[in-house]
This record gives sequence, C-alpha cells and structure tokens, in this order.
Amino acid sequence: MKCFLTSSPIIPNTEELNPANGFIDRLKSSLPGQCNALFISSDPDDYIHMDRFAESVKSAFKASGFSFSGFTVLDRRNQGSAKNLVDHADFIILAGGHVPTQNKFFTQISLRDLLHSYDKIVMGISAGSMNSADVVYAQPELEGEAIDAGYQRFLPGLDLTKTMILPHYQMIKDNILDGMRIIEDITYPDSQGRKFYALVDGSYLYIDNGQEEICGEAYLIADGKTAQISALGETVAI
Repeated sequence: MKCFLTSSPIIPNTEELNPANGFIDRLKSSLPGQCNALFISSDPDDYIHMDRFAESVKSAFKASGFSFSGFTVLDRRNQGSAKNLVDHADFIILAGGHVPTQNKFFTQISLRDLLHSYDKIVMGISAGSMNSADVVYAQPELEGEAIDAGYQRFLPGLDLTKTMILPHYQMIKDNILDGMRIIEDITYPDSQGRKFYALVDGSYLYIDNGQEEICGEAYLIADGKTAQISALGETVAI
C-alpha cells in the first residue's frame, strides 16, 4: 500500500491540485492510467455537501491529467456495499471533515479491517489523514469540545500509520477555542509523552510499504514544545 496523507491536496482558494513537494508527480507514477476511485465520506448523512466535495476533488484531479473509470462516494446510502467498493478501488480518498463524525462512520463500516489487506493507493484529506493513524488525536475543533469532559481526544483509527497528524497548521496555530489557545493551552498538554506532526497545506505524509517520510513544511509538537522539522521542498524520514 502507498498512502498520501495530506493536510490539503488543493491550492488554497483554488480548485487546483497542489504540485508542491512532488505530490502530483508521485501520484501519477503510482496510479493506473484509468483509475477506479472511491471517495469515503466524512459525514455519511450529509449527502449534498459530501457529493459536492467529492465532485470538486474529482474535478481538480481531472484538471491535472488524471483519468477515472469510476468515482464512487461511499456513505450511508451504500455502506452495505463497503467491502465490495473497497476491494475494487484502485484509489481510496478519505474525505476531510469533522474527525469524530468520520471516525464513527469508519467504525460502522469496519474500514480498519477492510483496509488491512488493501494494497493499492490511499489519499487522506485533513480529517481523513488524522483518522488514518492507529491512535487518532482528535484535536478539539468545534465550540464546546475543548471544555467538554466527555469529548474523546484519542480514538481508534485505521492503523495505516502510527503517526498522528495535525493538518492546516498555518491556519490553526493561532486559533482560540473555548477561550483557550488551540496549540499552547489545548494541544501542548495533550502532547506530553506523545508526538504530533503538524502539516501545512501542500505538505503530506508519504508511506510506501511501511517506510514513512514527511514531504514539505512540517512541525513536531511533543512534550509541550514545537520544532520545525522540514521546509518546502524537503523530505524527512520518520
């Protein structure tokens, strides 16, 4: 299996794939010329927005020269066919969205088990990349989550990697949630004894047969500290 676990594969404020850090070239060398894609929803009941999201991703890929023999959205409407859809996909896209909502759907369709023997290409977008970890750090995102004692910050994921990803670092690093700084007051305490890899849009975690490297600008958050580990155009093995 090869995985491209992105912060976002789209250039900000456009509908174009981001070629930075060799992303498009690597994908083109990995995917077949005619690709059967499966887009797995982050909110299985929000058909309108998820269909629109899937179509925008498909359009961005086609504009960059990718060709699809099929492009199916997996959600509540067809979840009973999840195994067949996964087994016949050349390219699985894990949508972005709300991490706990997506995580619950992945559990409902037993996606962790379905991907255990999958040997083709997986791309994660934001929440999809976060939920790819064995143990997922569900950084609070919505109002009330940071102060909710019942909110689970660590969830079982897909086990495609042991690496816990935080996407959109350039956007969230100065955010305030529930009166607290998202990084210093929320994520730093959660990072004690743990490692989170914060990616900016355009950067991604590349996995090929168990070998992992971060491509592009990224930061390591561990034990209450942040350190830059790579820059645009660089790769670092982890």
